[in-house]
Amino acid sequence: MPFYTFENKKTGKVYDEMMSISEMESYLKKNKHIKQQVHTVNIVGGIQGITHKNDQGFKEVLSKVAEAHPRSALAKEHRKRTIKEVQTERVIKKHVAKRLAKSK
Repeated sequence: MPFYTFENKKTGKVYDEMMSISEMESYLKKNKHIKQQVHTVNIVGGIQGITHKNDQGFKEVLSKVAEAHPRSALAKEHRKRTIKEVQTERVIKKHVAKRLAKSK
């Protein structure tokens, strides 16, 4: 259960309480002189590099997603393509470029 910060409008006292969302909503409905104080969430993240690298398991998941969606941007990065697929993509791009040039 999360902690919520409340302020008593009459006294100005600020305090924290731990309760569920439904409990917090009913608490605020019952106590009109109490208001919730909203704070920003602290998110801790790392920078990809020497200390923060994707492990092999996550790379495998990305490759499975890429296999399921072969035309996606993710597939361009993580999917292993055969020579035939690479050449087919080149031909498609070539013909699309020709069509666009004719339509102008």
